[in-house]
Amino acid sequence: MSKYNKLTSEQIDLLISRGCKAEDWGTVETSDPDSLKYIRNVRFSGEVRFGKFESSFTLPGGLKKHSGLREVTLHNVTVGDNTLIENVTDYIANYDIGQDCYIENADLILTDGPCRFGNGVDVSVLNETGGREVKIFDRLSAQTAYILAMYRHHPDTVCALNKLIEDYAASRESTRGRIGNHVRIRNTKYINGVNIGDWAKISGTSRLRNGSVCSNETAPVVIGHGVIADNFIICSGSSVNDNTTLERCFVGQCCTLGHGYSASDSLFFSNCQGENGEACAIFAGPFTVTHHKSTLLIAGMFSFMNAGSGSNQSNHMYKLGPIHQGVMERGSKTSSDSYILWPSRIGAFSLVMGRHVTHSDTTNLPFSYLIEQQNTTYLVPGVNLRSVGTIRDAQKWPKRDARKDPDRLDCINYNLLSPFTIQKMIKGTKLLKNLQYSSGELSDLYSYHSTKIRNSSLRQGLRYYRTAIIKFLGNSIISRLRDLPAGASEDDMRRMLRPSTPVGTGMWVDIAGLIAPKEEVDALLARIGEGKETLQSVEAAFHTMHSSYYDYEWTWAYDKYAEELGMPLDTITKEQVVEIVKMWKEAVIGLDRELYEDARKEFNLASMTGFGADGTKEDKEMDFSEVRGVFESNSFVTAVLDHIQKKEALGDEMISRLK
Repeated sequence: MSKYNKLTSEQIDLLISRGCKAEDWGTVETSDPDSLKYIRNVRFSGEVRFGKFESSFTLPGGLKKHSGLREVTLHNVTVGDNTLIENVTDYIANYDIGQDCYIENADLILTDGPCRFGNGVDVSVLNETGGREVKIFDRLSAQTAYILAMYRHHPDTVCALNKLIEDYAASRESTRGRIGNHVRIRNTKYINGVNIGDWAKISGTSRLRNGSVCSNETAPVVIGHGVIADNFIICSGSSVNDNTTLERCFVGQCCTLGHGYSASDSLFFSNCQGENGEACAIFAGPFTVTHHKSTLLIAGMFSFMNAGSGSNQSNHMYKLGPIHQGVMERGSKTSSDSYILWPSRIGAFSLVMGRHVTHSDTTNLPFSYLIEQQNTTYLVPGVNLRSVGTIRDAQKWPKRDARKDPDRLDCINYNLLSPFTIQKMIKGTKLLKNLQYSSGELSDLYSYHSTKIRNSSLRQGLRYYRTAIIKFLGNSIISRLRDLPAGASEDDMRRMLRPSTPVGTGMWVDIAGLIAPKEEVDALLARIGEGKETLQSVEAAFHTMHSSYYDYEWTWAYDKYAEELGMPLDTITKEQVVEIVKMWKEAVIGLDRELYEDARKEFNLASMTGFGADGTKEDKEMDFSEVRGVFESNSFVTAVLDHIQKKEALGDEMISRLK
């Protein structure tokens, strides 16, 4: 730490000769008297300390500016080494500014009285009228927020967790703000009560008030032109640009908000993207994406979601106000001009098309289409399992995780098939069979939770769910036996199949991206309610669940071989495992072939409409191939074919080893 010394009379005279003023020169200190020559036209007020000014900044275009203080009023400010502050119209007050910072053409930067910098702000998520408030803080994870918002039936837990957050927010309270090292602030009008982390870039911003910018060297935060943010937290690696407006919002790691996006009382977690449209009271779990100006997301919970243009939801009962909420489980999508009347719950990895004015609940029928025809919602169960779009999404999410910060707040599980979705398929299978039994197998139409299911769709859904269940169970047992030595006995094999932990049986839940056994989550909630946890230990508990996923998954799957296939693993033979692997091969390759045919639709003549302007059919086909490529060499198509070969070889190798 630099040692600061009071100014001598000669040094004071030098500063006065350079246009500087002070209410009391006795409260101005420096660590390097030789740098006074880089100070000009500065007004000092209160206690001001500054370091050495030895280096220069090279701006875009090659212009160089030496560090120093010029044309600025400083009140109770500490300035680190080699920082440049220039042309501040009003003043900077009550701030500790780090080293190597560049602050130019700002209007006003201050901390006005005790401030918590956005920590402890209540965000009225999901229900605009209150009841599900989440207290945000600069280490909030999607999982902690989910507990606060959705587990109100555990009042002791929510109360204890809120108390922990309130104590944390109180510990962050200060009358002085902080601007970290290597920060760039240019052409910014108003900053009040904002802590700014290292390497942040703030340029052309209109207003930042009561917030934290959690930037660091590995994952800088960028805040751009016209941005207005009040009562906010912006986490590492995120970018907020182009006239975006935020009011009482949490922006998680590596989110991108821009092009005039507007959000109030909303939470955005890792890798969300919001452009052009607006959000009100939403819980946007990881990878929630909305790009269109006409899209409104309101009072809903989403994750791994892609909103089509013109997507809208309604949460009003006009006598009681906007009290309704809805859930679109992980991986759901909306098509252009879709509408959903809340309250509704859409099953995981489902596609919503059209306007739905009834209150649907398809949570136990995942991977479905919800299609509106003549004001009626038709449900097509399981059909998304063979959709190219679903598989492409599952492949792209891990690749698009842009988090470079080693301190990752959110736990994200990308698995398409997991105990969470498979348990729903098992329930969905029973549900569909019960519909068949109660209404008759020859019925043309079945009714379920304000939706209609056609006979052909129901039978097809049963087939898809059965295929996916076998695929999951096959994946699990092959993974478990991947190190089984050739010639091992059946007893050795059964020992290898025994679960390594008792945790995992029973129901599983998706906690905003974390897939975990409900019993583990409930145990954590109980400990929080009893006052046995801290914020740090809660965060660590979620990460432990995340890292233990595959052990827990196997414990859950272990009993399903008896229930679903009639082959209990404690007495299973090698011949039965071979049978499971053969069933798995058939399921995997069958689904891949359906994906292959689904991809082929993107290359048929109908898809070529609009190609080959002013030409013949041959011109159309040539134009299409030049733009879109050839079906056989398409990267997704070749990946599917490669997947078929690899899985077939894997299955054959496992069968050979078992025999």
